[in-house]
Amino acid sequence: MTVLWQARRLIDSKPWTAHLYVTDQCNLDCHYCNEYDNSVPHPQQSELRQWMRKIRRLGVLRLGLQGGEPLMHPDIVELVAYGKQLGFDRVSMSTNAFLLTRELAAALAEAGLDSLQFSVDRMTPTESTKKSLKTVVHKLGFFDGTDVSVNVSGVLFGDTIEQSSQVIDECLSRDIPVHARVIHDDLINKRKLRLHPATAPMQKAVERQVALKRSGARIHTSWNLLDYQLAMLEGAELDWTCVAGYKYFFVSAQGQFWLCSQVRTQRHIMDIQPDDLLAYDRKKDCQKGCGVYCTVDMSLAVSHPGRYLTREATRRARSGLVGLGLRRKPSPLPVPGE
Repeated sequence: MTVLWQARRLIDSKPWTAHLYVTDQCNLDCHYCNEYDNSVPHPQQSELRQWMRKIRRLGVLRLGLQGGEPLMHPDIVELVAYGKQLGFDRVSMSTNAFLLTRELAAALAEAGLDSLQFSVDRMTPTESTKKSLKTVVHKLGFFDGTDVSVNVSGVLFGDTIEQSSQVIDECLSRDIPVHARVIHDDLINKRKLRLHPATAPMQKAVERQVALKRSGARIHTSWNLLDYQLAMLEGAELDWTCVAGYKYFFVSAQGQFWLCSQVRTQRHIMDIQPDDLLAYDRKKDCQKGCGVYCTVDMSLAVSHPGRYLTREATRRARSGLVGLGLRRKPSPLPVPGE
């Protein structure tokens, strides 16, 4: 029933997902990130609860808790539990996992957390990103035996491309869903994450994930989004309408309504009404080359639901046949940089 109910969001006029920043603070300082500010205090739990109630009243089904680093908020377990109490179908979180302990993992699972994304960029840390698999790999099993689904997410840029395949292979060897997505940060130009035609290693990194997913490996991203990245890297034009602010929106740690992580307004979430969301059901000047993938993926689905679902179902079926040995596996692509 939940799947069918959520599928209605492809064609109705209500929002599907919202991300709530429970804090601006982070324990790391990754060079490409513009989503933390350690000078800002954590919002009070009472404020966050009020914003969560408002988000739910607007019709949102899925809630993502973000930061900064969400585990820095002292009331994060209580916030997860409150989200489930409000009736969100899915409460998820993204973390660098440095602060995750077995005790905290058990508390989050008990609170009802549905999924946790480990944000990992490399096997080993560098000056530009400390988010290394070597540092947190022992924590991937903290949720074994619970209902919390775990996946690993990384970004592809100059300083991570060399080790991205190692991260992916290590996660797959542990049966952990994983992906690494292309990112180009252009923070001077209106703070928007942009995609531009890139080097051959960048393209090969995406193509390698395509090959792995085609062979049945647990690459944790949609076929449509893989195609999108390749198209953008090749400079192609795609027909889609951004649904940021409509089907998918963000709420800052100050309660501001943001279309996405990079397009921000000064309006407060408590002042937002359904008609305000509907007004954002339109193409946007910034959508070309967008690198805010959560919004892109939902936009592709809402813009062309039939095409999106057919592509996913067809390729998933083909991958299943490969896994059963009924179709020939594709030749493995070389590791990027080799």
